[in-house]
Amino acid sequence: MKIAVITDSAANLSEAYIKKHKNLFVIPLMIVVDGKEFRDQLEISASDVYKKLDDHEVKTSLPALVDLNETLTNIKKEGYTHLIVINISSGLSGTYNSFRLALEEVKGLEVLHFDTKTLGGGEGFIVEYAMELIEKNTDFDKILPLLRELRFKDSMAFYTINTLKYLREGGRIGKVEGTIGDLLHIKPVITVNDEGVYVTLSKAFGLKRSLLRMKTILVDEYGDDEIDLIIHYGNNEDQALELSEKLKPALNIRNLSLVRLTPVLGVHTGPEIIAYVARRIK
Repeated sequence: MKIAVITDSAANLSEAYIKKHKNLFVIPLMIVVDGKEFRDQLEISASDVYKKLDDHEVKTSLPALVDLNETLTNIKKEGYTHLIVINISSGLSGTYNSFRLALEEVKGLEVLHFDTKTLGGGEGFIVEYAMELIEKNTDFDKILPLLRELRFKDSMAFYTINTLKYLREGGRIGKVEGTIGDLLHIKPVITVNDEGVYVTLSKAFGLKRSLLRMKTILVDEYGDDEIDLIIHYGNNEDQALELSEKLKPALNIRNLSLVRLTPVLGVHTGPEIIAYVARRIK
C-alpha cells in the first residue's frame, strides 16, 4: 500500500513542510484581481493581495481542475495505490464539491475524501495528522475516524478582525451583523461550527478585549493539556509575536507557530486578523 495525500492551499502549509513530504500534493486555490487569475501562494503573495484589496476588484475562485487532474495523473504514474484528499470546508468554498466530482472519475486508486469543515491551520493540522498516520502505517480504513476525532473533538480554530468589511463584501457573514459591529466597535470572535460555516463564538467591545476573550477560550478548553498552537496573522506580525509571548505561560504548548494567513483566505479577512488554532496532543 502506497498512500498519497492531496489538499488545497487553504490548509496554509509551509513551503518547507510541503517539500519535505514527497507524497503530499497541494492544489492552489485561485485569487482573481481585476479579472486576472493567480494561483494562491505560487503566483501572488499576501502582501500583494493586501495592497490591492481596497483599490482593485479582488475575489477568490476554485482551484483549476487542470492542476488537480495533472496531479492525479502523476500520483498514479508514481505507483500510489491509495489517496487521501483533504479539503477546505464545503460550507465556505465550492472546492470540496469540485474535487468530489473530479474524484468520481478516478480509476485505479482507493480514495478517502474528507471535508474538514474548517480552513487555515485547522485544515493544516488535519493534513499533518494524516501524514503522521501514514508514517505509522495506520490501516487505511482507520484513518478517517481518527481525522474526524481531531477535527471535532481535539482541535479548535477561531479569530478576530479589526473590521468586518472584507467578510461582509465576500458574503461570508451577514451584512447586518457586520454593520452593527463596525458602528459599535464590537469585535466578534468567529469560529467555524461543525457544519463548516462561520458563526460568532463571542463578542467584545474593542479589539483588545476580543483578544483577551480568545485567550480565555483557549485556557478554558485546554487547561493543562499539551497542545500545538498556530497563530495566524495578516500584516500584523509584531502583534502576533507579542500575543504569543503572553500565551506561553498560560498554556502547555508543545509547538507554537506564527504563520501568515495564506492570501486566498486573507482576501476575506483583511490584513488585521489574529487567529488561534489549537490541536490537543495525545
